[in-house]
Amino acid sequence: GGWPLTVFLTPDDHLPFYAGTYFPKEPRYGMPPFTQVLREVRRWWDERRDEVRKQNSALAEFLADQGRGESTQDTLDDAPIHAALEQIESAFDPEFGGHRGAPKFPHCSEMELLLDVSDKAEPPSPQPSPASGRGGKSMVEFTLARMAAGGIHDQLGGGLARYSVDERWEIPHFEKMLYDNAQLLPLFACASRANTDKHDAARGHADVAHGIIAWLLREMTAPSGGFYAALDADSEHEEGKFYVWQRDKVRTLLDDDEFAVAERHYGFDRPPNFEGTAWNPIVAMPLADVARSLGIAPDETQAHLARARAKLFAARAQRVRPGLDDKVLTSWNALMIGGIAHTVRALDAPPLLGLAENALDSLYAHAWRDGRLYAKPGADAARFPGYLDDHALLLDALLEMLQCRWSERDIAWAIVLAESLLERFEDRERGGFFFTAHDHEKLIQRSRPFTDEALPSGNGVAARALLRLGHLLGETRYFDAAERTLRAAFSTMQQMPVACCALLRALNDFLHPRTHVVMRFDGAVEESAWRAALVKADSRRVDAYFIPRDAGKLPGILAAQKYATGGLAWVCRGTQCEAPTRTPAQLQSHMASN
Repeated sequence: GGWPLTVFLTPDDHLPFYAGTYFPKEPRYGMPPFTQVLREVRRWWDERRDEVRKQNSALAEFLADQGRGESTQDTLDDAPIHAALEQIESAFDPEFGGHRGAPKFPHCSEMELLLDVSDKAEPPSPQPSPASGRGGKSMVEFTLARMAAGGIHDQLGGGLARYSVDERWEIPHFEKMLYDNAQLLPLFACASRANTDKHDAARGHADVAHGIIAWLLREMTAPSGGFYAALDADSEHEEGKFYVWQRDKVRTLLDDDEFAVAERHYGFDRPPNFEGTAWNPIVAMPLADVARSLGIAPDETQAHLARARAKLFAARAQRVRPGLDDKVLTSWNALMIGGIAHTVRALDAPPLLGLAENALDSLYAHAWRDGRLYAKPGADAARFPGYLDDHALLLDALLEMLQCRWSERDIAWAIVLAESLLERFEDRERGGFFFTAHDHEKLIQRSRPFTDEALPSGNGVAARALLRLGHLLGETRYFDAAERTLRAAFSTMQQMPVACCALLRALNDFLHPRTHVVMRFDGAVEESAWRAALVKADSRRVDAYFIPRDAGKLPGILAAQKYATGGLAWVCRGTQCEAPTRTPAQLQSHMASN
């Protein structure tokens, strides 16, 4: 695959018979011009049609056979998790983080898996893994720190680019994607919370998270409240032109003190790092070292840099901007909504929740019609029926939002989405979920995607979300469907563990159930006290739902978890629930001891 992708199909059965990733307008680099490709493909179709038909017949048979021989696993264990952890460590770059070599992608699903396993009280199995425990968490935090200091991170405007073309995270492919930033946002926020004992590291990670939010508000939020899809890498037909600098231009914009700090901090005092002619800002020298080298106080250094950054950002804003892909896509928006909700809790930043609320309301108003979800909100939504990713990611986002505030609409919506997954997407013979619904137009192949790509696997997200919702409501059909998915995907997880990290996260949750806490309260004072009781016991593997006394009719086992004076908390791990806890102090003590 690649982009742009050109595929030629036969006109009747719509099977592909010739394809290529890029054909130039004029011949170059040994590639024919597109006009020649068009003529030759047409000639081949006119003169050798029987050969094309024979080839397509074989292709159709091959596609039809895919997955038929896959077996369903009877016994699930965490061997694929250990295999993935070992592969991640063996590929880890101890100097720059991430995978060794170039190009470098963030691989967010891998980092999420490492944090999930690192945050468990017990190892996933008796066999130790070199990447488990603190090692996995340290790898994630180190990788995030190197990304934050690199050019893949927009040092002036916030947000991160798609990937780095070098192993140092220094020069990116300058395209900024919503889905990358949606996955990186909660990772940086959680890293900030995990490093409260390391003030500089925590502040640095929090600054990156806030920078992503600032970029999202400034450049990626549609009037509807939804989020746009991407910013191009190019402006004025040149990649990176909007982002890179000439040293003499920087010098004219800043006063002496500002330039003295900025040139050291951003690397303008080094040889140009972009194609040998320009500078892409990086954190070449930490501010503390800049202060020592200049013999000035850290606070003064910070003030000089803040002014320099503001001036450079203002000057950059006058340039021709990269193109904006203004599509609003349900799955990508859901991924960002869930990321913001997670960030709100990690950074204890309730004001950020409004950004996610607006986007969620927009999806409800424009992508949800007559009980059906569509992949692209708007007037033409009916042209794009929702796929597995849309349903799974939105279900996951709703569960994240419900932990920030309870909503009758959202819990009802989550249940309808879960039912839709089971009724319209599940492979009833083999388990797992198809990418398209049962009533979708017929395609040449109907896939069950188990591996992660730019987005986490829809099957992995669906299985994990169904487990969480099933345990919250006591609905066994949901975690039965999740278990069927894991059994169906297990052979793929065994063969390609690192490619299946979203599914491995679900497998981890299945084998070692998450803790979920339901708190009933009355009024802001009680809510604040119960929330404070969970702060020190915060864990990635704890889901906490705060449900007010006047929440109305509740579904499933929530209906039995009623309010009592002062509030009550129910603590469950999987299907095992303990007697309700009657005071915040008891809850805090209980969570600290488990």
